[in-house]
Amino acid sequence: MTYEEALAWVQGKLKFGIKPGLERMQWLLSELGNPQEKIKAVHIVGTNGKGSTVSYLQHIFSEAGYEVGTFTSPYLIDFRERISLNGHMISKRDFCTLVKMVMPVVERLPLETELEAATEFEVITLLMLTYFGLLLPVDIAFIEAGLGGLHDSTNVLTPLAVVCPSIGLDHQNILGDSYEAIAKEKVGVLKSGVPLIFSSKRPDVTSVFREKAAQTGSTLYQLGEAFQVSLSANSFSFNYQTEQFSNIELSMIGKHQMENASLALMTALLLKEAYPKLNNRQIQTALEHSVWAGRTEFITPNLMIDGAHNRESVSVLVDVLERYAKNKEVHILFAAIDTKPVEDMLEQLATFDSLTVTTFPYPNSLPLESYPSQYRKIESLMAWLDEIDLSSKEKLYVITGSLYFIAQVRKTFLKSLKK
Repeated sequence: MTYEEALAWVQGKLKFGIKPGLERMQWLLSELGNPQEKIKAVHIVGTNGKGSTVSYLQHIFSEAGYEVGTFTSPYLIDFRERISLNGHMISKRDFCTLVKMVMPVVERLPLETELEAATEFEVITLLMLTYFGLLLPVDIAFIEAGLGGLHDSTNVLTPLAVVCPSIGLDHQNILGDSYEAIAKEKVGVLKSGVPLIFSSKRPDVTSVFREKAAQTGSTLYQLGEAFQVSLSANSFSFNYQTEQFSNIELSMIGKHQMENASLALMTALLLKEAYPKLNNRQIQTALEHSVWAGRTEFITPNLMIDGAHNRESVSVLVDVLERYAKNKEVHILFAAIDTKPVEDMLEQLATFDSLTVTTFPYPNSLPLESYPSQYRKIESLMAWLDEIDLSSKEKLYVITGSLYFIAQVRKTFLKSLKK
């Protein structure tokens, strides 16, 4: 089996759509010997900030010399980014080996049970759990939930900890139309005695988390309560009991990144006893060198890309630009898919010097004619790039919107840089 054949088989499961529920995963894993039971993992749930938090955690534990697996979505350039070891995506050879291992079981599922066929995300999750549990066991894995938590296919683990960077209004058609409903779905992954580390200060979210923690006997570590963070323009300090860190300067800019990093730091401190190679100097160094592609990422000195793909992430981007680009003209290019609250997102971005909307090749990208009429439209990314001045020191150009759009933007620039 070639890599192309293996990938085509996995992506062929897209036709089965999204099917919340754990019955299919439980049957598949049972047939493979329950590899998830062999994995020591941290489960990361939430609306925004999951990928960045995973990156901080991966850098911390890899820097300490541990074998670290990560599971994230979506990918930006290569499908294999979703399953990585020590920051490097799975090899094509290992991917093919995994597909050969799971394919017979996946194909047997609808034939030998009354269950429906497995979805693409369930198959990807199965590949990841088989990889980290059987094929290439790791010291620790940081596993990002796909959609929600309670009914997500990753909710087959009993993790060392659960981390939740944020709760926002996204995927309401599946998760619910209130912060409380979405919080219940996300925190549904919490198991007996497992600690929960989170940053939300919303009373409705906090109430849900406290109620769930009381049911599971879990300890809550809330930013601003159990541990403290002091933010400045370019750095932050952290305090938890006798543990103190000063002047942590991140590579990723923004208040939200400081908060995400503080959650990763708190998680690392809780796991120090089980992972004794961790030390405070190494933790701070790892945090300061962490990056996450497509999130406040500078492609050139005055061109930033950021996958702000819902209301909350656009609000965070606006805050970043207001803080870090005070003395620059900010010009924005935006493209979204048709399931997002585009008018609300654009209204937030319209406060800057210019805002242009475009479309991009993707099955449900929003066509130009569907954008509100008051915004300037341009037919493509390339047409916008032809207009701008990347040598200007007075201007900051920002490309944002759908992560699928950002993936195409990033691929375009990577190709140009290789020429």
